[in-house]
Amino acid sequence: MKSMLKDAVILFAITVIAGAVLGFVYDMTKAPIAEQEEKKKMEACQEVFSDASVFEDMKTSAEDMTAAVAAGGFDKSSVNEVLRAKDASGNPLGYVITVTSHEGYGGDIVFSMGIRDDGTLNGISILSISETPGLGMRAEEVLKPQFADRHAAQFLYTKTGAVSEDQIDAISSATITTNAVTNTVNAGLYYFQTVLEGGNGNE
Repeated sequence: MKSMLKDAVILFAITVIAGAVLGFVYDMTKAPIAEQEEKKKMEACQEVFSDASVFEDMKTSAEDMTAAVAAGGFDKSSVNEVLRAKDASGNPLGYVITVTSHEGYGGDIVFSMGIRDDGTLNGISILSISETPGLGMRAEEVLKPQFADRHAAQFLYTKTGAVSEDQIDAISSATITTNAVTNTVNAGLYYFQTVLEGGNGNE
């Protein structure tokens, strides 16, 4: 009994110490991680809206935004955040919408998209992706450039070569990734068109 009690006390002490150490490490790394995430987000905003100087949070809950796109049939996509892009004088230019696709082959795909008030898609900036190397991971080189400076109500992907403004060439042998990104770009466009009223929403 004494031996069991001693072992229990030692185990308890180890657990307490380990918990304290983990808590200390978490507190030490929380701020730097948050700073890096914020920096990455701002870099993405600048990438998809290079002429904007200010990005103001629209302060709408992710749950409400996601419910809005789900109502439009985009139930495999989430809207994480919407920022109002403005120039140095405070004039509104458009929006940066950060979205997540839950249809990726290797998991969620997170990216930001810049949309001007006239509906032009400046482009997308991929924040997180874990698709198959050499296939879905080619989204950065194959899909991303195709969404730059396009004006379409929604996009379709094709395996036979894009011939119109609203068509995107699919990644060879990576239809799932292509579908995931394209659908979620369309979800962001839908949110812009219906909730943000095509650029005439809240300033």
